[in-house]
Amino acid sequence: MVPAPEAAAVAALPDATGVPVGEVPSLLPPREAVLVRLAEQLPATSGTTATLVVLGLMRRDDGRPVAGSTVARVTALLARSLRGEDWLGGSGPAEFVIVMSGAATGAEIAAQRLVAAVEGLGVPGLSAAAGLAPLTPDLTAGEALRRATVSLTAARRVGCGTVVQHRLPY
Repeated sequence: MVPAPEAAAVAALPDATGVPVGEVPSLLPPREAVLVRLAEQLPATSGTTATLVVLGLMRRDDGRPVAGSTVARVTALLARSLRGEDWLGGSGPAEFVIVMSGAATGAEIAAQRLVAAVEGLGVPGLSAAAGLAPLTPDLTAGEALRRATVSLTAARRVGCGTVVQHRLPY
């Protein structure tokens, strides 16, 4: 466990973007902004494919909440790893929403790489899982997020490092 003064000092250090590490997660658009973005994106999916990915952090050791400094490191990792046309937001204290352009097969490969990259950070006990849902114009923003979140829940049940794509009827 990192003593509070040292944790505060680490959080005040800038990452590669120059933003203090402790502020990185707060820069992510919140769930409400995610829903707005999805509502804007969904009609366009009639001509251009897109996939919603929800990546969730997992603790293998004790199930305690993930430290803020760790969430900041993962946020920076994800932001560096995504393409310019992809969009990153937050969904919960240790969950990230990514709107990826392209088909679900490509998004699944990208999600597997992102999950592996989180594990590659070397934070003891930290892992990730992801759920994804193809976006279609007939979905509402809430339904698209629900589908990806249900898939994340299924992935977490299978175990660390798992990526699950949404399938009907769930």
